[in-house]
Amino acid sequence: MLLSVMNFLRAAILASLPVIAGCITKDEAAKGIAAMQGSGARPEVMPGMVNEKSPFKYPPELYAQRVQGNVTLRIFIDTVGTVRADSTSVETSSGYPGLDSAAIKGSEQLHFTPAMTGGRPIAVSILQPVYFRHPDAPPLPSDSARMRRNRPRGG
Repeated sequence: MLLSVMNFLRAAILASLPVIAGCITKDEAAKGIAAMQGSGARPEVMPGMVNEKSPFKYPPELYAQRVQGNVTLRIFIDTVGTVRADSTSVETSSGYPGLDSAAIKGSEQLHFTPAMTGGRPIAVSILQPVYFRHPDAPPLPSDSARMRRNRPRGG
């Protein structure tokens, strides 16, 4: 039982990994887990993203202005691992409609291995964070913990 719970938690965290950049925070992982628990389904195996490249495209006009933001999407993944576009919604807005729209549009190209319970695929709803970061813009306040974790140590 403990192993099953640990596998569930590990899979939930992996399924919530960001597509654009960086690692997710513990709070973001907890939101993803809470979303799964709220759906009523407790899969033994979480869906796994199979995209090799990010489907999320930075809107050119916002990129030129160095606008950055985080979008959290609620996506519904069916029993074959397809994201149902008509069920995708913005759970947490970036504050920029262009970034939110780009996240929704990109989510249509996401592909997953399906969640599984009892050896059978099941449909699930998860939270998917999407980070839009400009390489020449300063980090956002929410990036500081991520950056400290990823900074090389030493002189």
